[in-house]
Amino acid sequence: MFSIIGSGVTGLCVATALAERGLPVELLTDNSTPASHWAGGMLAPGCEGESAPSEVVTAGAGAADWWAARVPGVVRRGTLVVAPPRDAVELDRFARLTRGHDAADPGALEPELAGRFARGLCFPDEAHLDPRAAMTALRDQLTGKGVPIRRGEPRGRVIDCRGMAARDMLPDLRGVRGEMLIVEAQDLELTRTVRLLHPRFPCYVVPRGQGRYMIGATMVETDDPGPITARAIMELLSASYALHPGFAEARLVEAGAGLRPAFPDNIPAIREQDGRIHVNGMYRHGFLMAPALAETLADRLKMEMRDAS
Repeated sequence: MFSIIGSGVTGLCVATALAERGLPVELLTDNSTPASHWAGGMLAPGCEGESAPSEVVTAGAGAADWWAARVPGVVRRGTLVVAPPRDAVELDRFARLTRGHDAADPGALEPELAGRFARGLCFPDEAHLDPRAAMTALRDQLTGKGVPIRRGEPRGRVIDCRGMAARDMLPDLRGVRGEMLIVEAQDLELTRTVRLLHPRFPCYVVPRGQGRYMIGATMVETDDPGPITARAIMELLSASYALHPGFAEARLVEAGAGLRPAFPDNIPAIREQDGRIHVNGMYRHGFLMAPALAETLADRLKMEMRDAS
C-alpha cells in the first residue's frame, strides 16, 4: 500500500497516476486548505520560460493534455501577453526569454481589448482550468475507483505531498506567498488568459466562466501564510484596471493568499529521504508540474514492484 499524505494538487495527481497503474494507494487528508486552492490554474509552459528553468518548460509541456484527459473544463485558447505602450520594452524582453509564441493583434484575439494595446504575443498551445473544479474532479474519480480518502496515520509506504507542512523533514523548503482576487465583471468577455506586463506589478487575468475572473498573483518571499494584504489588493485591482477600465465596475467576490513551497532552485522535485518519498517544491508551477512528477514517480514505483515480484 502506498499512503499519500496531502490532498492538494500534488497529492491528487500522484494518487491518480498510481491508481491508473493499478497500484494500491490511499490518500490521507487533514481537511486543511492547500496552497493550490488559491492557484491561477494556468497551463502555460511557454510563458513560464520568462523566469523558470528549462526543466519546468519541458516537463510542463504535456500538462494540458494530462488534465484534459482527466477533468472537464480545460480551456485551450492559448495565452495573450500584452503591455501598455509606455512599457513596450517589457513585451520585447518577454519575447526574447520565451518561445512558442506568435506576434498578435490583441484586439483581434480579444475584442474587448481593441484599441487598447498596439501589439501582443500569443502562445497558442497554452491552456487554463479552474483549479478547484479540477481538484474536485480528481478527488471524485479516486473515490469512484475505490481509493480510500481518509484522515489518520499511514498504513503503507509513505509518499509525502504536504507542501509547506513537510518542512519538518525538508528544511530547505521556503515559503513564497501568492495573493489573488476573484472578481465578477459581467460586462466584460475575455476568453483566454491575458498577462499584462508591467515593471512593478505584472498581473494575469484568467477567465473562470459566468463573468468571473481570477486576478493574480503577487509573489512575496515570506513564511507568513496569512491573509492577503491591502497593498496586494490595490496593486492587483490597479493592474486589472490598466488592462481594461471595465474592471473598475467589477464586484470583488473573493480575496485570498496561499503559501507555496519552493526549493532553493525553484524546481519541483521527487526526493527520497528519511524513509519517505517526497514530492514537493512546486513553487508557482503546481498544476503545470504535478502531472509530470506524478507520472515519473508512478512509472518508477510500478517498475520497482514488477522487479520485486
